[in-house]
Parts: sequence; structure tokens; C-alpha cells
Amino acid sequence: MPSDFQKLCVIGLGYVGLPTAAVFASRGVSVLGVDTNKITVDLINQGKVHIVEPDLDILVNGAVSTGKLKAAATPQPADAFIIAVPTPFGDNHEPNLDYVHAAARSIAPVLAPGSLVIIESTCPVGTTERVSRWLAEARPDLTLPHQAGPHQTGEDAQINIAHSPERVLPGRVLLELVRNDRVVGGITPKCAERTAALYRIAVEGQCHLTTAATAELVKLSENAYRDVNIAFANELSLIADKMGIDVWDAIALANRHPRVNILQPGPGVGGHCIAVDPWFLAHSTPNESPLIQAARGVNDGKPGHVVKKILAAAASADADTIACLGLAYKADIDDMRESPAVTIAAAVARDFRGQVLIVEPHTDDLPDPFKTHKNASLYPLAAALEKAQVVALLVDHRDFRELDRDRLADKTVIDTRGIWR
Repeated sequence: MPSDFQKLCVIGLGYVGLPTAAVFASRGVSVLGVDTNKITVDLINQGKVHIVEPDLDILVNGAVSTGKLKAAATPQPADAFIIAVPTPFGDNHEPNLDYVHAAARSIAPVLAPGSLVIIESTCPVGTTERVSRWLAEARPDLTLPHQAGPHQTGEDAQINIAHSPERVLPGRVLLELVRNDRVVGGITPKCAERTAALYRIAVEGQCHLTTAATAELVKLSENAYRDVNIAFANELSLIADKMGIDVWDAIALANRHPRVNILQPGPGVGGHCIAVDPWFLAHSTPNESPLIQAARGVNDGKPGHVVKKILAAAASADADTIACLGLAYKADIDDMRESPAVTIAAAVARDFRGQVLIVEPHTDDLPDPFKTHKNASLYPLAAALEKAQVVALLVDHRDFRELDRDRLADKTVIDTRGIWR
């Protein structure tokens, strides 16, 4: 292990921050994880986790047991700091960097010459340099890499800053954190080189060095690319519905072409990446991104189409109970951020006069959108299927994929994932 990275501080212990902290701790680095949520901090210090991710509980428990991983509410001095906090958008899809700004302010007092600061949060282009400026304002006694004058260059800065976006898939986070290549963008080449040296402690994939702005654009372009391709599949599903065609059959046959690979349609797009990041590009360059904006419109509109199908099916069946299966944004995880399933189920509960039974095996409580809908309640799968006349599959969790199809024989089924065809 390089001698200049003995201590690491990770700001934000969510779906990326906690696995990152645990992986580095498992490699022998002393890691302090920082989070503003006291419950999260207390759980981690007990060797427990607050999110669902395969094997994360084992890794965290082991790291805490050996003393290599601890959690706290405030940062402490370290050789390197990783910022892994949310970057949501506002009502008009403008980027909200409040969490990144707060994280930068929180670490400023404990920075020292030689400190390395890495932003893993997905950000609009230019954010890494903004962090450098924020830190310079908070610590005028230190030189930052964006500064250059008659007697100094960014390479001579006392603090190094880089952007290295996470590129992991929920459900495979621990594996992909280690195996995937990293894009490492430094404000200066030295910033990138030091960041790569840190990641090589834990990462088996290659580290590709570039500028901070390029690294920011790379992450946004990766998710916008996915969003555009999903939008094509979702738009094709709307066309197929209109024409009375099974879209999954059509896609399977189209994909027999050697140069065609259409993705699978669904109820919309969720998660904190694909549903959010394209807006960062659209906000920065609105006149140059009509395709990206159109894709966002298709994917954001898909939940409304599904709601209409469910309500129409309930009316046709004269149903008094609807079961909505799944709330997470993808299969076999508990992450509900930007989930189209939540949007759909909440809208059904709002507009349906009967009972709405929510089945989500990865939660013990309904999220806030359901608090005002007294007709919606969390139910076990078996009980929901017993009562409901209409069943809407919104997430292809394993429990639903393995369901005996005979249980659906007398139901009206809306399958948004194509697993019960």
C-alpha cells in the first residue's frame, strides 16, 4: 500500500459511498465513513448495513470488526477524501449541488498540504473545478490546483483534486467496484496520477487518466446513451400497444439482425443515474441536446401510460382491488430513487377508488408518496394475489419471476417487464 494513503475519509455512506469505504477498508486502509444520518452511522459502527447489496453486510462487518472501518458524523484528518453524496435536480431539472458544496465545506477544516480530494458524485461539467474554488475560499492558507500565478502552477498546488465517477450496477456493486475500469480526471495531471495511485489499492481494472471536465462528460454521456436506447425501446412499446402487437416478440425478432440490439422496454427509467444525469447535459447545453431531451420525455412519460393501462384493466374487470408488485427501480434491490414503480403505484392509489396492495419484498414501510393514500397498504405476495383481481407487475424481483403462473389464472395481468408472457 502506498505510504501516502494510510487514511481515507469517505463522505456519504449511501449506495456507492459505503461499498467504496468497505472495499478500501478490506484492503488495509483505515477508513472513516461520514454521514449526516445518525441511524446510518450507528448501524455501521455496529457492523450492520442500511441498504440491500449482495455481500455488503459481510464486508462491512469484517471491516468494522478489524477496526479498519468506522463511521462518524463529521470528517477527520486523512490522506485522501472521497465525496460520494447525492446530486439531485430541482423542479426545472436544474442540477442541485448543495450536497457536494456541503461535503466540500465539511472537509475544508481538516485539509492539510498533500491532501487528495476526489469527487465520485455524478456532476455537471465544471463541478470539480468549482469544488476547488469552494475549498480555496474556505482555506485561503492552502494552494488549490485551479490556481495559477506568476510563481505557481496548478501542478504545485498543496491540495490535489480529481473527478472519478462511479460506474457500478446495483446488485453487483462490490464486484464492479473492483473489476471495472476507472476514468480518472484531474484538474492537473498530478491530481489524476495521485488519484489513480489511490484507486490501484483496491481496483483491478485499468485507470484511464484524463482531465476533470472530460471525466465529468464521460459519466454523463454513458448514462445519456443508456437513456436514449431505453427510450427507443419504450417508444416501440407504445407503438406496439397501439397496434396490438407483443413488443417483446417484435424486439426478439428484430434482434436476430446482426447489427440490431434493441433493449427491453419497461415502466419507465429510475435510479439516481440514468433518470437524472441526462438532465445535467440538457441543462448545460439545451440547444445542442434535443435527442437527449426527447429521450427523457419518452421515459418520463411511460409511467403515465402504464397507470392508464392499469386503471382501464380495473374498470374492465370491475375490480375493487389492485396489486402492484414492486417499488424499487430495478430487480432485487431496495433502491427506490426516481423509481417509476413508485410513481405508478402512487398514481394508481390516488386515482383508484378501491384497495391498492403494494408488494415490495425489500422494504418494511411504504415511502412518502403513499402516506396520503389511505387505500394503499404493504402486503405479502401470497395475500395480495389472494385478494386482487388486477395484478400489475412493475419490478421483476426474483420472487415475482419464480411465481407459479397458475396463481395468475383468474387475474387480469399488466406485465410491464415481459416476464409472464
